[in-house]
Amino acid sequence: MSGFVEKPEPVQVPGLTHLHTGKVRDLYRNEAGDLVMVASDRMSAYDWVLPTEIPDKGRVLTKLSLWWFDRLTDLVPHHVLSTDVPAGAPADWEGRTLVCKSLNMVPVECVARGYLTGSGLVEYNESRTVCGLGLPEGLSDGSELPAPIFTPATKAAVGDHDENVPYEEVARQVGAETAALLRQTTLAVYGRARDIARERGIILADTKFEFGFESGEDGATPALVLADEVLTPDSSRFWPADQWEPGRAQPSYDKQFVRNWLTSPTSGWDRRSEQPPPALPQEIVDATRAKYIEAYELLTGTRWS
Repeated sequence: MSGFVEKPEPVQVPGLTHLHTGKVRDLYRNEAGDLVMVASDRMSAYDWVLPTEIPDKGRVLTKLSLWWFDRLTDLVPHHVLSTDVPAGAPADWEGRTLVCKSLNMVPVECVARGYLTGSGLVEYNESRTVCGLGLPEGLSDGSELPAPIFTPATKAAVGDHDENVPYEEVARQVGAETAALLRQTTLAVYGRARDIARERGIILADTKFEFGFESGEDGATPALVLADEVLTPDSSRFWPADQWEPGRAQPSYDKQFVRNWLTSPTSGWDRRSEQPPPALPQEIVDATRAKYIEAYELLTGTRWS
């Protein structure tokens, strides 16, 4: 069992229809048919949405995604139309709202890995493969791969695990042409982002993207569009380059403080049980917020405000 410790009631805004409450974002449709995405301060870990929020997290995710979208548009268009807050929305939607194109979403998490860790490491230790792709002997936690790889996953509902799948399964689900386009675009975007992050002293170990297609007009081929969030500490592993050392878990700019506390004796929580996780102590909230903001400042070169 997993999911929300306590699922929030959606905010009702005149002119908006609530569509979905996700782990982090609330999704609405406006009267023009566009999507309105609102990034909350919710934090998820181990397939649970926790009862404690991280202040400013939604604003960090939104501002960082916009920063990256601007640097990727020559590779793939993105879905953002505006950052205008709809009339009648709460004041705290400012800085965390994106009005976006409505797309036909591809039901695949498009993951790029340049380093071995996480679920990829687990599979590698069992079979020397990741998503069916053979890798050389001698790699360990944090090892750089010979070249970045595309390791897709099926999208899961809140509370379920995304499941890594072979490329051939993606081709079966969405067609060979679309699968090839997803792989090519994912690796191109990862390569661009990896190089930008490296210039700023950060290793982009892996990341995941979501894509959709715009409806083709007058028989035109539908365009692939980058959607959701992009290259944030929620969807990526960012490691400080000057502390990188294969063979161990790497320091990171993400929610590792939360994971470490939840699995420590201090929390008193057994993640194998069906009991929901407890509230986070203030020092863990503060440390996690600081890491998200540090990632934003290092990547963008601007002070958080």
